[in-house]
Amino acid sequence: MDAPSIVQARRSASRAPQADITLSEVFPEPGAEAAAIGFALTRLGSGAAPVLWIQDRLAQRETGHPFLAGLGLQRPLMVMQLSRPADVMTAVEEGLRCRALAAVIAEIRGNPTAVSFTAMKRLALRAEASGVPCWLIRQAATADLSAARDRWRIATLPSTCNPDDPRAPGDPRWRVELFRSRDKRPGEWVARHERGAANRIHLVTAVPDGALAEDTGAVGQRAAR
Repeated sequence: MDAPSIVQARRSASRAPQADITLSEVFPEPGAEAAAIGFALTRLGSGAAPVLWIQDRLAQRETGHPFLAGLGLQRPLMVMQLSRPADVMTAVEEGLRCRALAAVIAEIRGNPTAVSFTAMKRLALRAEASGVPCWLIRQAATADLSAARDRWRIATLPSTCNPDDPRAPGDPRWRVELFRSRDKRPGEWVARHERGAANRIHLVTAVPDGALAEDTGAVGQRAAR
């Protein structure tokens, strides 16, 4: 699994919502699973606290192990692979009791019964009580009833034009949508990863006609290396 290294985020005048210390869900479309991981990591901010990363068996089989070189993560990373979604939910709840963690990130595939409204409510309350954010990456899942405070969708978009060769792909792009939130305004953004020396991601508001809004916002640091 090779999520892009991200060291800076630039937002437009209509800025993307700031991350809260709570439970958030991300629903990646097929092919955007790595983008979902990269997006979640950018929301953690900087610091040296470790991240607990948990995968169920199906998620690990479909998208592979975390590729640390590709993530470029500066934080310590503790990885757990578990067979059953029920075990993943238990491990997430236990991990959220540890205030020394920067976050708990879990990948679960499909809509198993273990990911119930009651279980999600426990995770949300535990994250908010301990001050440890929790991100659930819901691979190949439908957005059913949930107690998650913020719910996101991520989809791939055609890449930008390559400035050196119009026949070659340029920087990758994704569409990021906050479709439900307890206290934020829903919206859509286009995320573009810039490779090379800059190596950063831009988030700009997606306007109705599909064009990109001008990116005029201030630069904010997001350590996701």
